[in-house]
Amino acid sequence: MMGATGSQGWRMRSRWWPLVAICLGSFMLLLDVTIVTVALPDMATDLHASFADLQWVLDVYALVLAAMLLGAGSVSDIVGRRRAYIAGLVLFALGSLACGLAPSAGLLITARGLQGIGGALMFATTTALLNSTYSGRDRGVAFGIWGAVSGAGSALGPLAGGLLTEHAGWRWIFLVNLPITVVTIVVTLVVCAETRRPGVRPDVPGVLTFTVFAGALTYGLIQAGDHGWSAPGTWSFLVLAVLALAAFCAVERRVKYPSLDLRLFRSGSFTATVTAGLLLMASAFSVLAFTSVWLQGVLGLSPIATGVILLPLAGCGFLLSALAGRVIQQISPRWTAGGGMLLIGLGGWLQMVIGPDSTAVALLPGLAVVGFGIGLAIPTLTAEAMTAAPAEFGGMVAGAVNTARQLGYALGVAVLGLTFRNTVEQHVGDPELVGAAATGQAPRTAEIRDAIVAGLDTAYLVAGAIGVLGGLLVLCLVRPVIRPGTLPPRSAEQDAAPAAAPH
Repeated sequence: MMGATGSQGWRMRSRWWPLVAICLGSFMLLLDVTIVTVALPDMATDLHASFADLQWVLDVYALVLAAMLLGAGSVSDIVGRRRAYIAGLVLFALGSLACGLAPSAGLLITARGLQGIGGALMFATTTALLNSTYSGRDRGVAFGIWGAVSGAGSALGPLAGGLLTEHAGWRWIFLVNLPITVVTIVVTLVVCAETRRPGVRPDVPGVLTFTVFAGALTYGLIQAGDHGWSAPGTWSFLVLAVLALAAFCAVERRVKYPSLDLRLFRSGSFTATVTAGLLLMASAFSVLAFTSVWLQGVLGLSPIATGVILLPLAGCGFLLSALAGRVIQQISPRWTAGGGMLLIGLGGWLQMVIGPDSTAVALLPGLAVVGFGIGLAIPTLTAEAMTAAPAEFGGMVAGAVNTARQLGYALGVAVLGLTFRNTVEQHVGDPELVGAAATGQAPRTAEIRDAIVAGLDTAYLVAGAIGVLGGLLVLCLVRPVIRPGTLPPRSAEQDAAPAAAPH
């Protein structure tokens, strides 16, 4: 009897080990989205980096994640989700090592891109692995814990970055990934089962056109901040982005095995949840880089103190996200995700209280409200999107959801950076002084202080509006989900093309 009881207890415990392996990778790759925010001044000094360089250090990782996720989801469906996850871990480790050893800003940006490729393979497989490993109530709990860990990874980035930057140097924010990666690979090999969707091929034209779209759009927005909207380097890339997006949609409608089956967007619920994921990252996390500029460059806080000030974002998000996993099947995602997005927007606006004489404490209420919103929205948005499609499309849907989120972060950094920079420039006039102020290398005069506060308040205004927009979309469009196996039929034009993958 005791042996049988012990065996049953082991099975109960061991069924959650795949969740441990998945959460380890998710936490690490999302931590690296925001971990660099408090290290930017040290990077700028050490590598003689400009404001645009620092934007790319932030953006290229999220951008490559977003651009590669759709293709990575399809590849993982074909070669196996566990195999793709492990390959991603290896590439992520190599990229982290290169980041830690980078002697210049250009090489650091390139290494961050390699990290992004590995992260895409990891991220595209995490939710698909969860979806295939757990079912029923266990799936709700698993997604709740995964959502809590994912939110905590992004939100704890500034604190982890502050601790490592101050005590070991900014290079260790990347090198610390190496031992964690080794542990994650070993656990994954031991406890995770292989799953795949055989008989399909990667959508190379779709991946290429989407990569051009995402890269051109982000580059164009950053160029607008550096050279203005009328500069050829701005509008030409924005036009290229529009053309690439049109080409991507045309490819996905005709290709035999699309990276993203556009029929999914006939569901208002799926469209709203994917769009809300994009807006969530832009609203909640992209502004942290500019908050760090104020905390360190104006108030003179250390990297650790900066991370501590931003901690309510992580703590409140983790607490509520863990609770959301238990009630995810009892409350409509319309209310949890929509309400969470509205809280994120409200929290952004609450942070607009800072003025020339404010202390860091003024940010705490707004950060806590944003954290609660993240905890409500992240797990419910993901679970809603995953249940809106047939199970065999798990890799595709996971890629779409996570692509939207990472593209949202990259575009958020670009848009809020443009807003922040233009406002600061209106106050100080000198473009070179703007870059110096943003990287913490300008003198802390009253003029600089007032300019950065004004720029940050404008960024918070825009970030709050983005969050509220996401909430309204979810509240208006999310309805009971399409059950697996009920995608809308293909059009006559699509039926004339080669058939899509079997469901």
